[in-house]
Formats: sequence, structure tokens, C-alpha cells
Amino acid sequence: MTDYLHLFVFGIYPYICLSVFLLGSLLRFDREQYTWRSGSSQLLRARQLRWGSNLFHVGILFLFLGHFVGMLTPHEVYEHVIGAGAKQLMAMISGGIAGVVCFVGLTLLLHRRLLDARIRATSSAMDIAILAILWLQLVLGLATIPFSAGHLDGSVMMVLSEWAQRIVTFRGGAADLIRDVDWVFKAHMFLGLTIFLIFPFGRLVHIWSAPVWYVFRPYQVVRKRGARGPSREVRT
Repeated sequence: MTDYLHLFVFGIYPYICLSVFLLGSLLRFDREQYTWRSGSSQLLRARQLRWGSNLFHVGILFLFLGHFVGMLTPHEVYEHVIGAGAKQLMAMISGGIAGVVCFVGLTLLLHRRLLDARIRATSSAMDIAILAILWLQLVLGLATIPFSAGHLDGSVMMVLSEWAQRIVTFRGGAADLIRDVDWVFKAHMFLGLTIFLIFPFGRLVHIWSAPVWYVFRPYQVVRKRGARGPSREVRT
């Protein structure tokens, strides 16, 4: 039973998550463009939002690019420039710093959304769930650093990279590669895949806009009715 579960989570589940991620994003953009936004509560606790948002976005962009390049670049491309051990050490230091920055920012955002009654009242369950899942993912990511320090030769990093490369190139045997890696890496990978799965259903879709495509969506018509007089239309 354990073998089948491992094969499903790390051999089949990635394709389910990536399929939902791509097709769900396309359908969301095609059918629900007016919901294609991150949502704003900047009028409330603006200072905390500014600090939290800036720290979070700086950290998460660095982490995403680091994971993307580090995991998907074949070892043969960089082995003549930097060895696996040196690459892992660099990833631990730079990723650790970026992870802490991102963690502080996300903690501020989560604290603001949960403990301010006005912001919590305007937040959807998905808004809170996304922040909580990202927070837990950061904790797991930071927790991998001590485990990585136990094998500074870069061997486990190479195995994890090979797993990711086999997944995206549709090669078999990916799940078998990581059967013996520490649980914290597996938990971090599983939750990361789950974030791809839920991506199209919440505010994370605004990442696709980045923010260029946002300006091409149809106008949103907001009707404002004053205490006296007719309503006014504002196009945003």
C-alpha cells in the first residue's frame, strides 16, 4: 500500500496538479475575467500591508526563480562552472535568506488578515487558505535546510533535480528516484504540487498577468450610489 501511495503522489499526482494548473487557469481567464485579480484591502492597515506585501513578493520571486532554474537545469549545463556541493551550499544560503524574508512578509499578511475583524470579514475562505498553505510551505522549505546540511556533497539535491526533470520531460521512474529521501523534502514537494492544484481557484491567478495582461481585460463597471442623487458609473 505504501509503495502504491508513493507512486501516486510522486509519479501521477504531479501530472494531475499541472493539468489542473494549466487548464484551470485558461478556463478561469476565458470565463471569469472579472475575478482575475488579487483583491485589495489596502485601505485597512496600509502600513502593515505595504511591509508584508513587499517582503513577501521579493522573497517569493527569488525562491520561485531559484527553484525553477535550480531544479530544471540539467547538471551538465553548469558542472564545469560550479560543482553540485557548491551549488547546494549557495542554494541553502541564498534560499534561506529569501525564505526568511518571505516568511516575515507572509506572517505579517496572515496576521493582518486573521486578526483584523474588518479584513477577515471581507476575506474569502480561499484567501485565508492560500495564505496558510503558503506559510506552511515556507516553514517546510526552511526546515529542509538542516537536512540539506547533512549531505553537503549535493547528492540529494541532484536526486530531487532529476525527479523534477523526469516529470516535466515525461520520463518514467521519477517516483523511484526519491523513495529514500527525507520526509521533509517529500512533504515540501507534495504541498508545492498541491499549490499548483489549487492555483486556478483563488487569487494566485493574478500571477499570470504579471501585470501586463490585466490591462487588456474588459472594463469593470462599478456603480456608486450616494445618499442623494442618481447613481454614477465608474469604469476601472
